[in-house]
Amino acid sequence: MGFRKKNKSPPVLSHEFVIQNHADMVSCLAMVILLGLMFEVTAKFAIMFITVQYNVTHVLDEKSDPVNLYQYGPKDAATVFFYLLIAVILHALIQEYILDKMNRKLHLSKTKHSKFNESGQLAAFYLFSFIWGCSILTAEDFATNPTFLWEGYPHTHMVFQVKFFYVCQIAYWLHALPELYFQKVRKEDIPRQLYYICLYVAHIAGAYVLNLHRLGLVLLVPHYLVELLFHASRLFYFSDENKQKGFTLWALLFVIARLLTLTLSVLTFGFGLPRTENQGFSLADGNFNVLTTRMSCLAAICLTQAWMMWKFINFQLKKWREHSQNQASKKKAASPKSKPHKREAASRGGASNGVAKSEDKTSPRPRKAKAS
Repeated sequence: MGFRKKNKSPPVLSHEFVIQNHADMVSCLAMVILLGLMFEVTAKFAIMFITVQYNVTHVLDEKSDPVNLYQYGPKDAATVFFYLLIAVILHALIQEYILDKMNRKLHLSKTKHSKFNESGQLAAFYLFSFIWGCSILTAEDFATNPTFLWEGYPHTHMVFQVKFFYVCQIAYWLHALPELYFQKVRKEDIPRQLYYICLYVAHIAGAYVLNLHRLGLVLLVPHYLVELLFHASRLFYFSDENKQKGFTLWALLFVIARLLTLTLSVLTFGFGLPRTENQGFSLADGNFNVLTTRMSCLAAICLTQAWMMWKFINFQLKKWREHSQNQASKKKAASPKSKPHKREAASRGGASNGVAKSEDKTSPRPRKAKAS
């Protein structure tokens, strides 16, 4: 891990050297980009990495102040790259100063150690993203006006918070790909993590490029809440295996979140967007409101929700089997020793009675006392 002092230094540029010092290398690269702001020649290139691009000044009325809005474009790739570096650095800091210290106290096995690190990193990210997303939705007043999901489409202009939120989201999930190498993730865990990382990148980037950032934000917030509860419950479970009540609440909210996602998606792509005024396909205007795009987006969301429900059902069945096996083993351990068979008990009883009778026959009878 980065920032960790090692007694033995591996060969320079070897795999172990890169893994141990990847955070320091990334920090140096981010520092070089920041130093570019100090020189006039490189400032225009450095600013492209650090600040969000495509600022548009929008004037509503002559009396009101102008509003700064943002669009997306190819230069956003540079901004995503810079914040990907920041995500790698923060990942190493959380791992080094929080999770590793907790792992030393818990003395977990290798399997639980890997899952604990994964849940710790994701729980921190989900908590931060959930709070950030709620603050944005509160400003949009979605609860009182659900039609803002499709009204005025295409939503080519974004406020700073919305655009920066999406840039950070894409950067975080892209940084998770090299972290599979930096964290030495086990081979059997790589496919599972690749699945959900690629799904996050595809869905978030798709909502960003197709100007569906309102719908994407509304769907991400409850989803992140459910995932936060799951990983927090798993952290408590690793600290104490008796703490499993959080999984029950997570299971309930998971099903509700899937139903909410499907409902809002069908409402937006099936009823809202087809009735808007701007129909057609135009890359220049950022308009993708055609039947093919709507059905493709809806199918992608529905298939993803079905896949998640399938994984959820298999997970619950696995937990139920493990629980039933544990209960059965506890009953066997608590049950008394097996009682002897009825025939054995009868033979034993008969033998004891025979011995008693024989003893009665052989025993001398008491003599009557003679009268003197």
